[in-house]
Amino acid sequence: MSLVFTDDEFIKLWNELGSPTLVADRMKCAVRNVYTRRRTIETKHKIELPTANSQKTVGIKKIHETPGYIRRGIDIEKGIVIVFSDAHFWPDDTTTAFKALLHFIKVLKPTVVVNNGDAFDGGAISRFPRIGWDSKPTVKQELEACKFYLGQIEDITKCPLIWTLGNHDARFETMLANQASAYEGVQGFTLKDHFPRWQPCWSYWVNEDVCIKHRFKGGRYAGYNNTMHGGTSIVTGHTHVLAVQPVTDYNGTRYGVQTGTLAEPNNMQFADYTEDGPKDWRSGFAVLTWDRGKLLMPELVQVFGEDEVVFRGKIIKV
Repeated sequence: MSLVFTDDEFIKLWNELGSPTLVADRMKCAVRNVYTRRRTIETKHKIELPTANSQKTVGIKKIHETPGYIRRGIDIEKGIVIVFSDAHFWPDDTTTAFKALLHFIKVLKPTVVVNNGDAFDGGAISRFPRIGWDSKPTVKQELEACKFYLGQIEDITKCPLIWTLGNHDARFETMLANQASAYEGVQGFTLKDHFPRWQPCWSYWVNEDVCIKHRFKGGRYAGYNNTMHGGTSIVTGHTHVLAVQPVTDYNGTRYGVQTGTLAEPNNMQFADYTEDGPKDWRSGFAVLTWDRGKLLMPELVQVFGEDEVVFRGKIIKV
């Protein structure tokens, strides 16, 4: 049973804890009830009740002392976040999903755009051995491709651009750290040096109850396992699966969202190591909408055909 707090008691508790999740635990109620109460009090008393740290970095250490790869976040009362992942950008490889991404950024005017990892493929610096005589772009060619495609996103929106680091993205710095460690700190030796508009992090949180990160649990049921083990809504890439798995319990409904791949599943990035086998992958991305501070049912944009995607029950030409 939830505990009853007066406005003054709620304000005191909020200022002490500064976190909707912690306040909800103390009040023994759902987080969404805390957000509702917070809004009511702010309107009634004409005050602002900010979180302890709007960037969600309190107590979060930088991984391997690498500046920038931290936890970031934002509070959204009403707005849209577009999340794409696993673009694996190669030169001259403009996919239908990428065209659709540009289209929906222009149309939906999101609050934030999140590149949820693996925009950089790093095929030439993979830890896996070469397969036959396969040919891959050089690191320079891949960097130029990433700059070209991500630059198109930069050109059409002024909203914050977030890049949660993926395992393929990490290849860029892992190779240098292992083979050229004496160059640590030199400009250009980290991936983020080349993309100043994109804010790098390991995870990006919205309202402290939705976590966007490249990967968590794996396997066929990754979406379900992510939210079950994480205890909150989690939005991941990595699997190249495009799906939404709702989970409901006594605490309400949360979502395990997998954001597919911005690449074409049968493109050359994947041809050799998948041995042309069937892939349970889907090309597209996720549209997340918040209203009254709560995440609504996540929506998916899925490639339907050449230059066509499906969204909200309609086939859209892009």
